[in-house]
Amino acid sequence: MSSYSTPEVADLLGISPARVRRLARSARLNPGRAPGTPYTFEFRDLVLLRTAVALEEAGITAHRLLRSIRSLDAQLPSGRPLTALRITSETGEVVAVDDDLVWNVESGQTRLRFEEKPDDTAVAEISRRRPRRRGTDRSPRPEDLYELGCVLQADDPLKAEAAFRQALEGDPELADAAVNLGWILHERGDVEGAEAEYRRALAADPAHPTAAFNLGVALEDRGAAEEAFEAYRVAIDADPLLADAYFNLSPLCERRGDRAAALRYLRSYSELVRIG
Repeated sequence: MSSYSTPEVADLLGISPARVRRLARSARLNPGRAPGTPYTFEFRDLVLLRTAVALEEAGITAHRLLRSIRSLDAQLPSGRPLTALRITSETGEVVAVDDDLVWNVESGQTRLRFEEKPDDTAVAEISRRRPRRRGTDRSPRPEDLYELGCVLQADDPLKAEAAFRQALEGDPELADAAVNLGWILHERGDVEGAEAEYRRALAADPAHPTAAFNLGVALEDRGAAEEAFEAYRVAIDADPLLADAYFNLSPLCERRGDRAAALRYLRSYSELVRIG
């Protein structure tokens, strides 16, 4: 499974790299990471970090967030990840939601949840499940479908793919949905399909660093080294702190016979990793 660097996560969540690192420490991500080395994040981590951002914005302090996550981690059966639950804030309490069960993470007190919960097992059914009022469009917004796809992506890529495709039907220029759809296709081995989605994202947002970087990877996978080089350059222009782009550019320069440029990119990568 692909991993994400600190700058990539910051871009995806719309927060600063410093805040990403602080939240990662609060959520105890990468527990085996050696001091001074960069964080690496899987998609499950992104879901948890997005939750941490929402909790902070709801007034949950970093100390309380850390205490809550530790408490929840201890309450879960061995091997069950935090991202298997929905963690949120209700009336100032940190609560965990698992099917129809809701409990206060800090006190452990449980209660049943009787209200209807969203059914993310059938993306195509969302618009049919929600009642339509005469003259009012109650179909899900593309942004909502994109968020649903993000939640589903780690555990059910097929349903996430359906969500992203439906989001793009509603808004063909939703660059983030195209990037995530491309990532799913790329992981499946459909490099050409992934490339098309990354290019769609860049057509909508030419300065999208993740789309440009992922396009570079896809182009390398199909042997288009020169095009990949240009894609990585676009990624760096959009995000000069995107360390992985410098790393991938280095061997491409070696193949070109430009050893000086290869060393320069590798040195830039090392500096960014050291401060990241």
